[in-house]
Amino acid sequence: MQEKTAHSYMPLIICSIASFITPFMGSAVNIALPVIGDGLKANAVILGWVAMSYNLAAAMFLLPLGRLADLKGREILFRIGLGVFGLCSLGCALAWDPYSLVVFRFFQGLGGALLFGTSNAILSAYYPKEVRGKMLGICVSALYLGMALGPTIGGFMTSAFGWRALFGFVPC
Repeated sequence: MQEKTAHSYMPLIICSIASFITPFMGSAVNIALPVIGDGLKANAVILGWVAMSYNLAAAMFLLPLGRLADLKGREILFRIGLGVFGLCSLGCALAWDPYSLVVFRFFQGLGGALLFGTSNAILSAYYPKEVRGKMLGICVSALYLGMALGPTIGGFMTSAFGWRALFGFVPC
């Protein structure tokens, strides 16, 4: 039997962080929408697009990018997803008006689709069948933890540091 090392858990850790931040970002920003609206002088319609553009892009691109990852390589597309998600998070934090925030959120959702569409496939390919279910379960737990903690942590961060701090939370 193969000895467990810290290195053997690295794909699980990286994929779990990616699985945490994608739903975290969606649910945390929803809590901050009123503060974002005040800060960027945005009306309710454009604030709806701030929330929806992320989800729209993730839903639009999840399956096609997952298939592209199967054809071109999961790890490279996962890394591209990390880069896109991180850069667009920075763009969101630096948004100068509500429309720029909508655009950055859309591309952040595209990066999230790359992360979400490849992380489970990477874990399935890396770990043997004896532990694969456990590793996928941990990764899925991270996803739901991000969804559950997003409103709480997002609300705290928004009230303590402002809405732009939410986008600096991304560990990319």
